[in-house]
Amino acid sequence: MLISFAKMHGLGNDFMVVDTISQPVFFNESQIKKLADRHFGVGFDQLLLVEPPQQPNTDFHYRIFNADGKEVEQCGNGARCLARFVRIMGLTWKYKLRISTVKGIISARLHKDGNVTIDMGVPNFAPDKIPLRYAGREDSYAVDVAGIRHQVGAVSMGNPHCVLEVDDVESAPVIELGAAIESHHLFPQRVNVGFMQIVNEQEVHLRVFERGVGETFACGSGACAAVAIGQMQGKLGRRVKVKLPGGRLTIEWEGEGQPLLMTGPAEYVFEGQIEL
Repeated sequence: MLISFAKMHGLGNDFMVVDTISQPVFFNESQIKKLADRHFGVGFDQLLLVEPPQQPNTDFHYRIFNADGKEVEQCGNGARCLARFVRIMGLTWKYKLRISTVKGIISARLHKDGNVTIDMGVPNFAPDKIPLRYAGREDSYAVDVAGIRHQVGAVSMGNPHCVLEVDDVESAPVIELGAAIESHHLFPQRVNVGFMQIVNEQEVHLRVFERGVGETFACGSGACAAVAIGQMQGKLGRRVKVKLPGGRLTIEWEGEGQPLLMTGPAEYVFEGQIEL
């Protein structure tokens, strides 16, 4: 079967985006892994599927699959790209969208400068909602790796995140420590691991080891998680610039119980077709 797709990225976090409304198609885990391969396939961090709305007050539903073929709940950079994709492909003429995921509804607003603002919902710090195997909520949690204790903040942004504060993000052991914490027994559904260097109350530098992918150029939900955790720990303000290897995002959050807003670019790279 020949399928059409678009290649997009948000700050280098790249996606294969497929419209399954006009071309009904299904992917199994093996196919996704093959397509994700950067030597033998299309190459991407995540596969995004645009589906018809499942609720009357939404415009679209979308699903996210990591490069390992596993479905995940949320992707901030992917949400921005999906919002631009449906406009580019003529699936909608709206500039404000409501899009459902397996974890709930997100709102998107497209700007004329190419940026997209996503309402990422309310951060959830309850351990059982992250999920995290701790009895009660804490500002930070002890995670032991190879005999060394690390303190991490943890939150759900629709998907599980933990964040370590580091002195220098460039020299942080993102690959080794990120992989160890990603599959740590305290996180039963695995976890995205952020390494955050705080510059001041309005700026942080961040690298993220994404669950099922590895380190990426950017992670939108990871940037949101880092700011939410930093703010809850009293270290960050309500509007923060997050510098990732692929570029910058702006995160705005009025505090606990309020939705968190993420603004950044979404780039269209090319269209293609591939035999499935």
